[in-house]
Amino acid sequence: MKKTLFMALAAAVALTACESKPAEQPVEVIAEEKAQEAITNDIAYIQVEAVLAQSDLYKNEGAALQEKTQKAQKSWAQKEKNLQAEAAALQEKYQKGLITTIDAQNQQQSIEKRIAAYQSSAQKEAQALDEENFVFTNRAQDLLHRAVQAINGQTEKRYRLIINASALIDADSTLDITPLVLEKVNELYAADKKAEKK
Repeated sequence: MKKTLFMALAAAVALTACESKPAEQPVEVIAEEKAQEAITNDIAYIQVEAVLAQSDLYKNEGAALQEKTQKAQKSWAQKEKNLQAEAAALQEKYQKGLITTIDAQNQQQSIEKRIAAYQSSAQKEAQALDEENFVFTNRAQDLLHRAVQAINGQTEKRYRLIINASALIDADSTLDITPLVLEKVNELYAADKKAEKK
């Protein structure tokens, strides 16, 4: 009786082992399942900086604005350097006794007027650039927000949570919807440009 029970138990274990062994799936099926997982996940993340840096908006307008800002800053630095050098040269001439006190004072006043004019001009230019940067940033954020809403749906939410990847420590790459968002941002930007031309 013990032998019969032991053999029946061994047969049951063998059958169970055979039935629970999963069949190997082709690579295409596994990839499709992972893609489906990404679509049905409640959480997704976006690499916001990458979307903004690679967007057509940045390529067409942002890069030019950044270059304009850098040129203005270099120009301001050069003007300031030139005025400081001029003031130092005047001081040196006066100390060596190469010009009179009246001439030194007149030249000093002239330099001070040019410094005041330069500072006023630079301040106005800086304010204009700040405003341009503010408007550009708002446009980029608006495009990003509209793209995310279009992807996620207005009424039927595809994702319950979408976060900025800069806050991530670790995440599965199947949750990354950055390429999808970038494509939508570029699509919306092209539509906005087309509407502006009308």
